[in-house]
Amino acid sequence: MSRIDSLYLEHPFLGSRRMAVLVGQQMDRELNRKRMQRLMRIMDIQAIYPKPNTSNPGAGHKIFPYLLRDLRIYRPNQVWSCDITYIRLEGGFAYLIAVIDWYSRFVLSWRLSNTMTVDFCIDALESALKLGTPEIFNTDQGSQFTSDEFTKILTGQKIAVSMDGKGRFLDNIFIERLWRSVKYENVYIKGYRQIPEAYEGLSR
Repeated sequence: MSRIDSLYLEHPFLGSRRMAVLVGQQMDRELNRKRMQRLMRIMDIQAIYPKPNTSNPGAGHKIFPYLLRDLRIYRPNQVWSCDITYIRLEGGFAYLIAVIDWYSRFVLSWRLSNTMTVDFCIDALESALKLGTPEIFNTDQGSQFTSDEFTKILTGQKIAVSMDGKGRFLDNIFIERLWRSVKYENVYIKGYRQIPEAYEGLSR
């Protein structure tokens, strides 16, 4: 899985067929495409090209419109964004969420969890809101971000909610660049074994 993660960051347009070929070449063995599809589903990664259903909101969850099209971002607290990425551990994996300011690229808060529940997302959001209040908060259409628990915190503070459109894989490009830096400059080098070790290392 760590090989898949590394290749995906380098070539995020790779689908399961080409990913299976490249990983197989690295391991000097042939990999089955169906196995690669299963691993990519577990890791919650997909090739980034326009196609339907790239994000999966929860049943009955409200989807908000995308508000950043042609918007000039020229000051802090104008737009915040958050996203979740996968962190490989020894014998398992964890999920990392971060909230950033689009103008300054400043990481306002982050949390690490062994589950994809909404709780740690809310915790990161509430921690960031202690530092300020954005005009717009942008996310993808993942079920954590479309949940009533998450969106009500934003709308309750009169924050406009923006959600990436389907197939718009570049909408959250700044935080995708953050993930690349975090993984290449820290996670891959350190090779964390457990969540407490990863948390301590990422904190530093």
